[in-house]
Amino acid sequence: MVSSVERPPPSPVGSQLLIRTKDFRVFQLLVPSERDCVDLLASLTRLSRPEKYSELYCMSFNPNVNKEEREESWSFIDLKEDYKRMGVPNNLWGSTTANSEFRICDTYPPELFVPKSAVPAVIVGSARFRSRGRFPVLSYFHQDTLASICRCSQPLSGFSGRCQEDELMLQAIMKSNPGSDYIYVVDTRPKLNAMANKAAGKGYENEDHYTNIKLHFIGIENIHVMRSSQQKIIDVGELRTPSVTDFLWGLENSGWLKHIKAVLDAGTFIARAVADEGVSVLVHCSDGWDRTAQACSVASVLLDPFYRTIKGFMVLIEKDWVSFGHKFSHRYGHLDSDPKEVSPVMDQFLETVWQLSEQFPCAFEFNESFLVSLRLQVYSCQSGTFLCNSPKERRDLRLCERTHCVWPQLWKERAQFMNPLYKAELTQSQGILRPNTSPFCFKMWKGLYNHTERATKAPVNQEESTNHDAVSPGGPAHNHASSNQEDSSPESSSNHVGED
Repeated sequence: MVSSVERPPPSPVGSQLLIRTKDFRVFQLLVPSERDCVDLLASLTRLSRPEKYSELYCMSFNPNVNKEEREESWSFIDLKEDYKRMGVPNNLWGSTTANSEFRICDTYPPELFVPKSAVPAVIVGSARFRSRGRFPVLSYFHQDTLASICRCSQPLSGFSGRCQEDELMLQAIMKSNPGSDYIYVVDTRPKLNAMANKAAGKGYENEDHYTNIKLHFIGIENIHVMRSSQQKIIDVGELRTPSVTDFLWGLENSGWLKHIKAVLDAGTFIARAVADEGVSVLVHCSDGWDRTAQACSVASVLLDPFYRTIKGFMVLIEKDWVSFGHKFSHRYGHLDSDPKEVSPVMDQFLETVWQLSEQFPCAFEFNESFLVSLRLQVYSCQSGTFLCNSPKERRDLRLCERTHCVWPQLWKERAQFMNPLYKAELTQSQGILRPNTSPFCFKMWKGLYNHTERATKAPVNQEESTNHDAVSPGGPAHNHASSNQEDSSPESSSNHVGED
């Protein structure tokens, strides 16, 4: 969980190390010997930047379970059962083996659901016309209205390109919903960004070529904007004794809550189209594994009470994030690679769900602690569930044989994740949620960004510091605020070193 290690200027009582973690804690360590401090810095830096999967914690993590239990843990979530619960397959939707052995798309799962009228030639042709081969497939089916949520990536249309098979694929999605004569195509990007992609031979659907579609842009920004925005939120949290004005200005300047609102707006539009209008929706962004996952899963939470239970939420993440090739290793910096690939995509989804739980406190079986724990698991690499960037990578690495699945463990701990206000039979727990997305309804998620009390110890003199509060590589770690802390570092100390 170490995000960065820095060495501020030395103080009169020793050398300092400043450790920031991926769950937004800050630790200040004081090491009496400068040489020990340099060695410790080098070790922590190297160990917190693994270069290959074999170095990750999950590869050596060995809980007290036997081989059979470990293998069985990987079948704890059964996605076929979830589609069956939705009523799929049926006379409108069926499974296709077109992607078995990842033949068409190496970032999709092997088994996918498509309209029954979509013949293999249409599927293959559509995949060739979509970025990364990510053709339109079913994510959610609404049994009451027969409307669906499908997902894909952007078309390779450029300024004038078209593909008959792709047009037929969208037509098949529309025809698989007898109650509607058109579908929404939701492009989750800002329209300007989508237009810029046309110059690179990509872009969005041309309504002149695709009959019976209505194109709708949402305006969720890209991963680079989101990474910068979250960093500004973290900076606000590390201000020393900020005034209310400083805090509110920092929060506004980050744009973070504006981005959370955009994600919720996307889910709300899709959910209302499916439940209220009975219209099917096709969702995409650029490659269909970031903003698309956010929009589809938020819409599913709004539409389906099952996904608002502990088990259902696990199923949803396994389906829309893990199986559909969200780039976990890149987005959450599991390996030492391109920092521009890192972005808090899953953080935003979990926060959107938290914002919903604040508006509908009786609608969710789980509490805030469950969401925070899930985020911890995504970043910590304690299990193999959130490793790699696709199902194919996980298969090739044999993660089912070499690591443990996170879901059974979280299920065993579910007592601590229960929301005492939840009652399955309450009106609020049933049917579609209709959130208020006015700006004043969004809050700073203190439970995530400030979940540990940042206490600063009283200054100590040099003798006390050397004898009691110093950290040596061979001894126990103690948190310490040095005597010149006000001058040497603007960050707060945390009193929870032992927890990491």
